[in-house]
Amino acid sequence: MGLTHPNLVMSFLRFTKKGVSQSLLHQLKYKNRPEVGVELGRIYGSILLSNNFQENWDQITPVPLHPLKQKRRGYNQSEQFANGLSETLEIPVISSLVRVQFTETQTKKSRIERIENVSQVFGIRKESQLEGKRILLVDDVMTTGATLVSCANMLYDQKAITVDLAVIAAGKM
Repeated sequence: MGLTHPNLVMSFLRFTKKGVSQSLLHQLKYKNRPEVGVELGRIYGSILLSNNFQENWDQITPVPLHPLKQKRRGYNQSEQFANGLSETLEIPVISSLVRVQFTETQTKKSRIERIENVSQVFGIRKESQLEGKRILLVDDVMTTGATLVSCANMLYDQKAITVDLAVIAAGKM
């Protein structure tokens, strides 16, 4: 709160250790199962569609991975989720953000350390046209929101009208 100004902050699942959400995310991120992200996006997209949320956005933008991490994994899990949402909501996925700095995992960091860790990590693709756009920014997990805040602020700096946030799972804030 107070670090950015999204209109909507949404989560498909509640993250619980040793729960279904953790199992799904581990399949997606560490077990080479990109189709899990696509399917979760389709299911969540259906829920959003049935509540007329698709009228809120011009584009879906996934949080980017660093190129080295994406090469190692073979795909961006947030982009897979975005692809499923896009398929159902009929809103294009536009990768407007780039990760310009490699960061270590945030899983063991405090809220303050997470905010500092991602403060200068993201940039905007040169060809991006964000002025006047209504953007749905998506990621896999939100714990403190530091990554999403950093990305949202980059999009707002480029004159996006609104940046809403959606994740597969969110932990306690």
